[in-house]
Amino acid sequence: MNKQLFVSEFDFGKRLDAFVVEKYPDFSRSHVKNLIEKGLVKVDGKVPSKAGLLLKNGQKIEIEVVEPQKISTEAEDVDFEIVYEDQDLVVVNKPQGLVVHPCTSTKSGTLVNGLLGKINDLSGINGELRPGIVHRLDKDTSGLMVVAKNDLAHVNLAEQIKNKSCHRNYLALLEGHLRDSEGEVKTYIKRDPKDRKKMSVQGDGRLAVTNYRVVKYFDRECLVEFMLQTGRTHQIRVHAKYLGHPIVGDRLYGKEKKGLAGQLLHAYKLSFTHPRTGEFMEFEAKLPDYFDEYLNKLEK
Repeated sequence: MNKQLFVSEFDFGKRLDAFVVEKYPDFSRSHVKNLIEKGLVKVDGKVPSKAGLLLKNGQKIEIEVVEPQKISTEAEDVDFEIVYEDQDLVVVNKPQGLVVHPCTSTKSGTLVNGLLGKINDLSGINGELRPGIVHRLDKDTSGLMVVAKNDLAHVNLAEQIKNKSCHRNYLALLEGHLRDSEGEVKTYIKRDPKDRKKMSVQGDGRLAVTNYRVVKYFDRECLVEFMLQTGRTHQIRVHAKYLGHPIVGDRLYGKEKKGLAGQLLHAYKLSFTHPRTGEFMEFEAKLPDYFDEYLNKLEK
C-alpha cells in the first residue's frame, strides 16, 4: 500500500522519521527507520541517505507502507558457549549462523532467546528485543561478545566501546595478498543506495577506522588480524572489500565458497575494564573447527 505526504512550511526542518511517525502514529520510530533503510521511503523520488534527513518545504514523500510484525522474545534452548559470568556481565562465544537478537526476518532461535533461557537478569536499556546487548556480531561472524546483566554495566561497557578502551580483535582469511603487512583503513561508511542489504564506502557516511596486520601468507590467501577503532555495521567486511581482498566465504561482499556457510571472520579476543570492580579483563576464543580445518588444508 503506497502513501504520499507533502511537507508544508510548518514541517520545515523536521526529521524525516519523526515526520512520518507524526502522520502515522501507529508506527514506532524504529519501524519507520527500518522502512527507510529498506528503501521503502522516497523523498522527491530518491531514497534518503538517513532517517534523520531534515525536510524542506514542498518535498513529496512516498511511502510503501508495510505493517509492522509483532515479535515476542521468549526464553529458548539455544546452543552457545558462556565463557564467563558474574553478577554484572556475561561473555559469550557466538557460533556462526546465530542471529544476535530477534527481528522481522528471524523471530526466534536467536542469541537473545538463548540468553533468556540461561540467565535470570539482563539489562533493559535496549528494550525487550535486545536485552543486555551492548554490541553485535553479524549472523555469520563467530566469536566473543560481552552482554550486560544490569543497566549500570550496560552504560559503562557502551561508554568503553565509544571511547575505545574496550578492544575487539578479529581474525579473518582474505582472498589474495595484502600489499602492506600492516596498516590502517580510514573511510566513511553508510548503507549502499543500490543494495540496502549492504554497507559501502561513501564520502557522506559515518567515520570507520580499522587497523590490521597480516598474521600469515598462504599461496592465494592471507590470515589477517583486524582491530576495530569504530563499530560500524559490517565494518571489517566492507574494509576488506575496500582493500581489494574480501573475506573468504563472504557471500555479500565477496563470493560464496563451496563448503563454507559464511565468511571466515572470528572475534577471537575481547578486553575491557570490569564496570564494577575496575579490573582489566581479557578473553580469547580459539578459531571454530571449520575455520581451523580450512587453514589446515591451505597448509597442506
